Amino acid sequence: MFNTIEEAVSDIKKGKMVIVVDDESRENEGDLVMAADKCRAEDLNYMITKAKGLVCVPVSREQADNLALVPMTSENTEAQGTAFSVSVDKLVGTTTGISAAERAKTARALANPDSKPADFRRPGHIFPLIARPGGVLQRAGHTEAAVDLARIAGLNPAGTICEIIQSDGTMARLPQLTEFAEREGLKIISVEELIHWRALRENFVKEEASARLSTRWGSFECRAYTDPYGPDPSLVYIALIKGDISGPEPVLTRVHSECFTGNLLGSLDCDCCDKLHEAMIMIEKEGRGILVYIRRGLGRDEILANLKAAGNGEHGSGANTSSAMREYGTGAQILSRLGVHKMRLITNTPAKIKGLAGWGLEITEHVPLLTHPIADVAFSAALHSA
Repeated sequence: MFNTIEEAVSDIKKGKMVIVVDDESRENEGDLVMAADKCRAEDLNYMITKAKGLVCVPVSREQADNLALVPMTSENTEAQGTAFSVSVDKLVGTTTGISAAERAKTARALANPDSKPADFRRPGHIFPLIARPGGVLQRAGHTEAAVDLARIAGLNPAGTICEIIQSDGTMARLPQLTEFAEREGLKIISVEELIHWRALRENFVKEEASARLSTRWGSFECRAYTDPYGPDPSLVYIALIKGDISGPEPVLTRVHSECFTGNLLGSLDCDCCDKLHEAMIMIEKEGRGILVYIRRGLGRDEILANLKAAGNGEHGSGANTSSAMREYGTGAQILSRLGVHKMRLITNTPAKIKGLAGWGLEITEHVPLLTHPIADVAFSAALHSA
């Protein structure tokens, strides 16, 4: 159904348009996307007549600062947090600024690193959008996808985008977008695939500290990482390493997501604490393995919601999962940084196998995680029974 990222980048570099589709849980919409560098009058006219949506020009944060592009509002309540700037028109060479030719001139000027704030009048007829610094790795939106595609194509990091609307005025969804792509001869990609493409080729996690750690469930080398483009750059992710994990043999691996009530408070209403400790015991017995502890960055509202859910008898992942999916990308980048590419994954969740495999990690075996309520004494007995 989808084309490859390489195919899309090739077309972007040639000044062609591609269709970019976002996730079903988000807008589930498709945009025409092209490099703003290459935008001509006929391209702009194609967008407004064929796609019929709002024409915007996503730019990098650096370019937005260079052009003094300020947010349209001090309090952004847009559903997806799209960073609209005050609209602009190119000052020289335009009249009203609304024609296809004049909007294309404005788009090209917004992409030009030599442009200055004084080159534009405000308000205008083109809406600049300010992309997050980490691109789609930081925000999975069309804004960031457009800037990423232009950058990967070796062009100035700015795009021209327009939502695709059907003839009846409703938004085109994936089936209609696929038909549109086939009819118009356009490549079509997903934001999700672009995220994976970048994550497989770029590694942003940073090791901040390391130490030896002795626990009831084993002794490990503990390494702390941060992810500047994760949901919360202040979060610290932990890798517990046992033995020599280098070499071609698959590594016994557990990727464990933070559970506030279970891991921190020791709640008996979920088995998250048992799963964490049992995985540590399994790795200790193996003598070689790694556990990656994924932080979720729960704020006050999430913590209160989790406590309320636990009080209502809801437990397990349902009571402790934030609105965002597990940070497979951060976990995968930590594993990659440590040289782990083949693993025997400790999990009872098939979705986790699929999720990690999607980040270029080879899972050679699914190792079930057996948990049962046990006292501290039993932990020690289990550890030394091997």
